[in-house]
Amino acid sequence: MPATNHDDLTWGEIARVVRLGAQIQRRKARGKGTARLEKQADQIIADARTREAKKASEAADRRKKK
Repeated sequence: MPATNHDDLTWGEIARVVRLGAQIQRRKARGKGTARLEKQADQIIADARTREAKKASEAADRRKKK
């Protein structure tokens, strides 16, 4: 279930993205690469958007069938 009505991410996904963001900032401060961590965060967000779009589509289909 999304954290808010206006957000695709669940609370767990939000926590994972925030943790990755903190790791990214620490690595940037040390001058290290962050592409892998950024890709992970982007993938979490993309998966959440896909899931919520699918749920919305299924709900619209159910409404049409009535």
